[in-house]
Amino acid sequence: MFALVFLLGLTAIATVWGLPSNTARGQTSQSPIAPKVFIIDLFDEEGSSWFGIPEFNVLEQNITVPGFSPLFPQAHCTQDGSICQLVTGEAEINAASTITTLVHSSLFELTRTYFLIAGIAGISPKVGTLGSVTFARYAVQVGLQIEFDAREKPVEFPTGYVPQGAFAPDQFPPVLYGTEVFEVNDDLRQIAIEMAKTGKLADNSPSRQYRANYASNPAFASGAAPPSVIACDTATGDVFWTGNLLGEAFENTTQLFTNGSATYCTTQQEDNATLEALLRGASAGLVDFSRIIIMRTASNFDRPFPGENAATNLFLASPGFDISLLNIPAAGAPIVTGIVSQWSTRFAGGIEPSHYIGDIFGTLGGTPDFGPGSIFEGKPAVWKKRALRRRTSRIVIAD
Repeated sequence: MFALVFLLGLTAIATVWGLPSNTARGQTSQSPIAPKVFIIDLFDEEGSSWFGIPEFNVLEQNITVPGFSPLFPQAHCTQDGSICQLVTGEAEINAASTITTLVHSSLFELTRTYFLIAGIAGISPKVGTLGSVTFARYAVQVGLQIEFDAREKPVEFPTGYVPQGAFAPDQFPPVLYGTEVFEVNDDLRQIAIEMAKTGKLADNSPSRQYRANYASNPAFASGAAPPSVIACDTATGDVFWTGNLLGEAFENTTQLFTNGSATYCTTQQEDNATLEALLRGASAGLVDFSRIIIMRTASNFDRPFPGENAATNLFLASPGFDISLLNIPAAGAPIVTGIVSQWSTRFAGGIEPSHYIGDIFGTLGGTPDFGPGSIFEGKPAVWKKRALRRRTSRIVIAD
């Protein structure tokens, strides 16, 4: 009787305080939630872009997860738990911390879950435009380099960025941390692209007027076009950069680190951190790395149009922000509902990748199609004792 009264008292307190009644559900001994799709957003407006859409309601369950960001302490799920969503907080540290917490949380069972990274990003006008929806196969951590202030760089260098351990910007980094490049499942990406194309993308007059300025440069024809769904790759860095010189520098880094395989397209602050946390979860058998989709919608250009300076491009020109948020669910909802509705016939068993997936080390097994190749002889990392030259915590590629 005492236990019953005690539980009723807790329920009454939760009601008085306005706490979601199902917050307690995630902290009981009930079975963990096993989402079919988990949406990963990075800041509050991205997260709220999913609220109130007609396709599904992720606010039916609001589950406090110890270890999530203090600004975004809850995961949100549909009543049946088939779709969940969270906000990590911006930049690499927040993303890695939240996703690591999620992967190891006893509140969720994620071994068959598809992860949709759904955020906004800057975009190169060489590849896309404001409001475009991009899907990446490669994520490149372009900020993981040596940096000179441009006023002090060697005069022969086109940029102040040099790969770690190298002596010039065009040399592949001899020192690797392991998070420089990730490759996700392109077979799944192509399915996601076709699903996203069924959505109706938003556009507005300010965006149309602004991107028309890019039409004067033939190289920026894509930047002057209407928004569309694009297959291209993403660059991660905590620093928010702008300008032709930095845009070209990180475009070159993206190609260098992937042996020319990647197409530099979007700029953002979280994806390599998110992917590293998921990769470690996959190595522990907690998630399936082949079930990751990287979707970024374009809110701004990474460089100015001809005649505009870089500062104006960054500080005064961001007309694509509103449509980039609208296009997250516009393109993402068809993917989420498609996976859920075709679960038993298409997605439950996973989409087998026809190529390598994983990090630059080959941690999950297989041989990367970029970088120096697997440091584990093609086997998962747990199967091989490391006999590697080390300098602090870094992997040094032997000559």
